[in-house]
Amino acid sequence: MSFALPEALREYVDQRVQSGQYGNTSEYLRELIRRDQEEQAKKRLRELIEEGLSSGPGQALTPKRVTQLRKRALGGLR
Repeated sequence: MSFALPEALREYVDQRVQSGQYGNTSEYLRELIRRDQEEQAKKRLRELIEEGLSSGPGQALTPKRVTQLRKRALGGLR
């Protein structure tokens, strides 16, 4: 993969690498991508929590409810 950066961004990346925190530009970019992935996962978790909280009162987790949830989660996989 290759891409072009404006000079100001290229200089910034070079400074980050020269600081010694990253061995090279690729390491820096991989770290940024990993952080973005983590942030997206956190965002999704927050959305799911909010969805759960706004879905109404909770239900007791009975064996019958577990079976219902498994069927729902697996959909047509079984």
